[in-house]
Amino acid sequence: MRVISGEKKGIGLKAVPGKNTRPTTDKVKESIFNMLGQYFESGIVLDLFAGSGGLGIEALSRGMQRGIFIDRDAQAIAAIQENLKRTDLIPYAEVYRRDYMQALRTLKRREIRFDLVLLDPPYKDGVIEKIMHILMHYNLIQFGGRVVAEHHKNMSLPKKIGYFQQVKMENYGICSVQIYERIMGNEE
Repeated sequence: MRVISGEKKGIGLKAVPGKNTRPTTDKVKESIFNMLGQYFESGIVLDLFAGSGGLGIEALSRGMQRGIFIDRDAQAIAAIQENLKRTDLIPYAEVYRRDYMQALRTLKRREIRFDLVLLDPPYKDGVIEKIMHILMHYNLIQFGGRVVAEHHKNMSLPKKIGYFQQVKMENYGICSVQIYERIMGNEE
């Protein structure tokens, strides 16, 4: 695992030890960012179910100005912190060990609005659609913001979830990646 492109290109990343975390392969990570448009002018990224933090770190390397990394596993949090240290991105990141529901409630209270949300929950959980409804209800996504949902290819997600519209979808081996964009919605 490594940073694929941007300011931190080529820096190796530490994987989460054990078998509880399934890292996004470099090939899939590169494809995700090709679908998103490669680089960002600025913005805030949320890496929910962050694992090693590889996706969020890639977004920071490609121009996002700030990242919030959430995972409930202590080994994942240690890997994220190590990877942020390796890439000198600690000043641009916040890392929290929390359950996703707890984290989303906290982010709502802080009134943070994201430009990019990366969702890669355990495939067996099947919570992506639920999380997208919560993101919408809590108004956590900027207008025009995007959600990247990585899931097992046998799982089906609708083309429209609330005010999110699917704009791209690709399959890679056993995984499927869908990108949604916030196309409308009330400003709360």
